[in-house]
Amino acid sequence: MPPDDTALLKRMAEGDERALAAFYDRWSSLVHAVALRILRQRDDVEDVVEETFWQAWRQANKYLATRGSVQSWLLTIARSRALDRVRSVKRLREEPLEGESGEAVVQQVSEGDASTSAESNERRVIVLAALSELPAEQREALELGYYNGLSQSEIAERTGQPLGTIKTRMRLAMQKLKGRLLILREDAR
Repeated sequence: MPPDDTALLKRMAEGDERALAAFYDRWSSLVHAVALRILRQRDDVEDVVEETFWQAWRQANKYLATRGSVQSWLLTIARSRALDRVRSVKRLREEPLEGESGEAVVQQVSEGDASTSAESNERRVIVLAALSELPAEQREALELGYYNGLSQSEIAERTGQPLGTIKTRMRLAMQKLKGRLLILREDAR
């Protein structure tokens, strides 16, 4: 039986490069899919994947299981690195999102590993259902921030809404999603 992610992170924190290789093999396709969805430039994506795993290697000792799953921790790092890349080259995309409610990125992620296909499909359905239950304005603000990498100020400018309104919409949407997606966190335990 392969070691679980927490055990791999512990070994990585102790300097075990084989643990990093196993961790990379397990998560690289998912990290790649998230970075590709945000950046869409293959060269930038490869750099972000490398930066993500380099940061995971350096900060493996900072992972706390009480704050979320290893997958959430790693994808947060990947998303941050990708958004940093977007901001550093000032490439703000004006393209509309593919699919409804982020379906394209969820589909890309679920295609990453055949062994977890059924579980990923179930998660996809749960996430899409939760997103579809959000009011359109809240969903739009989240999608512009998460998938397009826009800051709250940029979202306000693009939508013509006051910054305070955007902040409120995003906060309320995240609170609603947190409650609706609690089942995913419980399943990970």
